[in-house]
Amino acid sequence: MSYTDTLKAQSAKEAIKHVKSSMVIGLGTGSTVRFALEFLGEMITDRKIKDVVGIPSSKITEKISKRVGIPLGSLEDYPEIDLTIDGADEVDPDMNLIKGGGGALLREKIIAQASKRNIIIVDESKLSPCLGTKFYLPVEVIPFGYAMEKRFIKSLGAEVKIRQETEGYPFLTDQGNYILECNFGPIRDLETLSTILDGRAGIMAHGLFVRLATEVIIAQGTGIRYLKK
Repeated sequence: MSYTDTLKAQSAKEAIKHVKSSMVIGLGTGSTVRFALEFLGEMITDRKIKDVVGIPSSKITEKISKRVGIPLGSLEDYPEIDLTIDGADEVDPDMNLIKGGGGALLREKIIAQASKRNIIIVDESKLSPCLGTKFYLPVEVIPFGYAMEKRFIKSLGAEVKIRQETEGYPFLTDQGNYILECNFGPIRDLETLSTILDGRAGIMAHGLFVRLATEVIIAQGTGIRYLKK
């Protein structure tokens, strides 16, 4: 296991300590969350916890969860989530996030908004003084009129390209949408940009998660560190 994967596993294992029996758990998407799914599956198999229900944020998370034995439900049946465990592509000192590198940002944001607690698990490389410094902003758009949204986002000062598969076809989210990879550089006014993007009809979601994390678990060389409100 690489050094980065070791840190990811450490943050995931720390997050799983917060899962208790009879909880409804939001299950994020991404390489760090995969470790959490494995650990959660082990706890369920070993009967250390019981009556847990997971709400997956993507088809790939659903597939992994079934493989490791996590019972799954839907937001229709469980509209209030006790705890969500998810990752992030970039985290600022105020626990604001950029998410969407894995392409599940729309479902992840819906689940985050339905959750009482959002625990974000990252390794130290994801910390940033200002969002946009290390990672582009993913924006999910419907295929109809996506070029118009691309042009609009460019007018805000970003470099924009459509996410593609290795074969050169547009990447499709679980909802059948495209993702625009938008490089704004450091984003100084998260609230304003978020509001502007939220107001566009063709934009289904963007990767700015402002004031949604309740705590961030950071794995670093010296151990585990928490950011909390």
